[in-house]
Amino acid sequence: MEENHGYGDIIGSPQAPYINRLALAGASFTHAHAISHPSLPNYLALFCGSTQGVTDDSCPLSFRLPDLQSELLAAKLTFVGYSEDLPAIGSEVCFSGYYARKHVPWAYFPNDPPANNRPFTDFPRNFENLPTVSWVIPNQVNDMHSGPIEQADRWLQRNLSRYVTWAQTNNSLLIIDWDEDNGGLTNHVPTIFVGPMVKSGRYFEKIDHYNVLRTIEDMYGLSHLGHSAAANPIIDVWQ
Repeated sequence: MEENHGYGDIIGSPQAPYINRLALAGASFTHAHAISHPSLPNYLALFCGSTQGVTDDSCPLSFRLPDLQSELLAAKLTFVGYSEDLPAIGSEVCFSGYYARKHVPWAYFPNDPPANNRPFTDFPRNFENLPTVSWVIPNQVNDMHSGPIEQADRWLQRNLSRYVTWAQTNNSLLIIDWDEDNGGLTNHVPTIFVGPMVKSGRYFEKIDHYNVLRTIEDMYGLSHLGHSAAANPIIDVWQ
């Protein structure tokens, strides 16, 4: 997940050369939109199909299951969220260094296993050990929130380019999404799918976080959470 930049800030920008290479190699959605402002309601929408009525970045809050993690676990599949600067496995702090819980939606669901809320230092170097679904949350200076686009672009290349290469021969999919734009009314954000099963190109249908969640749910035969039940899955990008 990346932060607080609109489509026009990223796609075609010389400040994000690596992200634009990924956009050309994969599926780049030209009409992707976030749900709301500020950060937290968008992360919740993508994780549980609802903003839960949240209109700010309050912390702490807690919500009841189900969510994407609980549904994966119920299906005997696995989930881990990896957050840069999280001070300890399962930590419930709101802030630590450049870590911010408002960007980590599973931390708001106390009945989810704390052991699956992990620092980014635990991200597997052997990608065979990745969970079925994982989320990677850079810290606030590496996700474009409080740092420049170029820094986030370099962070992504430095930390995930090996995974992107591995994914091409292991049927794995990378989704790069932005929580929201920089406060605009249209909330127009980049969304990129990269993997060997993806037909590269630009895709013009209008999508939002609920469509992305619905697509992940359908990949694994999960039930549809909240507003994802009424959202169309993304089906035109696959080989």
